[in-house]
Amino acid sequence: MSQTILYVRVSTSEQTAAHQRTQAEQAGFRIDHVVADEGMSGVSTRLADRPQGRRLFDMLRRGDTLVVRWVDRLGRDYADVCETIRAFMARGVVVRTVINGLTFDGATQDPMQMAVRDALIGFMAATAQAQAEATREAQRAGIEHAKAREDAYRGRKPSYSRDQLDIVRSMLAQGVGASTIARATGLSRQTIYRIYKDPAEAETILARWAA
Repeated sequence: MSQTILYVRVSTSEQTAAHQRTQAEQAGFRIDHVVADEGMSGVSTRLADRPQGRRLFDMLRRGDTLVVRWVDRLGRDYADVCETIRAFMARGVVVRTVINGLTFDGATQDPMQMAVRDALIGFMAATAQAQAEATREAQRAGIEHAKAREDAYRGRKPSYSRDQLDIVRSMLAQGVGASTIARATGLSRQTIYRIYKDPAEAETILARWAA
């Protein structure tokens, strides 16, 4: 019997596995199992090298569906994400995303559909890697800026978590509208606009409150 498994990578206490399951179910997915890696950096660790990532490879069988919030959860960079998605498709596993409702299915034999699918995998993986690199750079800038203002008043606590900020910036980079991003992340449109206007300051605020 086929099953639907939600894989989550949780890097903050605010973005829980339960929260991500609720978001997936609100998007129409019926989840049978949740596999979660907590406190794990996605930009430095391959899925197969994460404790629950290895378990995921053991659990999934032909006909199963793997649900992830976004393709960046499946690897640390472009090559790793592409390799992981293709490995699951070769097993007969369908990979689906909560954000934008993308589907990667290895069952199709139509050459045109295969070409479109493979191009989409490459584009999404490249976007995820570019966003991860931009995030790392912004984090470094934000941390340095926060250190320079160490004695300054920290201001209002940010209304967003690290995961939420990463997703907002990723969706903004794809041209997704503020209303759609707000529904996907649970943030207000005003917060989305502030992040869009000054992403470096958004990183600085997080770094300031993490210090």
